Amino acid sequence: MSKVFPSAARALDGVVRDGMTVCVGGFGLCGVPEALIDALRDTGAAGLVCVSNNAGIDGVGLGKLLRTRQIRKMISSYVGENKEFERQYLAGELEVEFCPQGTLAERIRAGGAGIPGFYTRTGVGTQVAEGKETKDFDGQTFLLERGIVGDIALVKAWRADEAGNLVFRKTARNFNQPVATSSRMTIAEVEEIVPIGSLDPDQIHVPGVYVKRIVRPEPYEKTIEFRTVRKRAAG
Repeated sequence: MSKVFPSAARALDGVVRDGMTVCVGGFGLCGVPEALIDALRDTGAAGLVCVSNNAGIDGVGLGKLLRTRQIRKMISSYVGENKEFERQYLAGELEVEFCPQGTLAERIRAGGAGIPGFYTRTGVGTQVAEGKETKDFDGQTFLLERGIVGDIALVKAWRADEAGNLVFRKTARNFNQPVATSSRMTIAEVEEIVPIGSLDPDQIHVPGVYVKRIVRPEPYEKTIEFRTVRKRAAG
């Protein structure tokens, strides 16, 4: 069966339900699977638990799902630049599990590796430690953190072959690589699909065994979070 789907909406057929856990790649607005997020919004699925480094900005990335009130809980590291996120959280309308960035990355990676939990020093003695099991190793206290496994994972890649092998480009690799391994159904949005055998095996970041569906939506909009320009030189 082909892994290539004609649209983001078709790629989500049969795998979306209310209350599911969705792991989403991206960092800021870099490497965000925008078309798949749009398609998830259009399904109307509610009560979602979203795992992502951040929640996009107002009306962009996961900010679109916040606007439509489809997210029940966010597990994330950074939530700045998003006023709707702030409003919902302060109003008690959105559950938030803050997680240190390195810990979040390892929780996602651990889930993909079949590791149910691990101990870390990060967060000991802070609010991060509340309600978590601790254990002492060599005279130091560590927190037990759980691995994360999503029902689906949405990632953005630069290139894929028809077997689902993925290559990320530069900083868009970010959280996309561990997220691609951390669910029961990984769907990749890519900019280019090439025939099997076209990719250099040494350049593949995620093997196709992890990826169940791929889609190449058009057109692409490359969003810039903060546009900084200098004045044109006089001349």
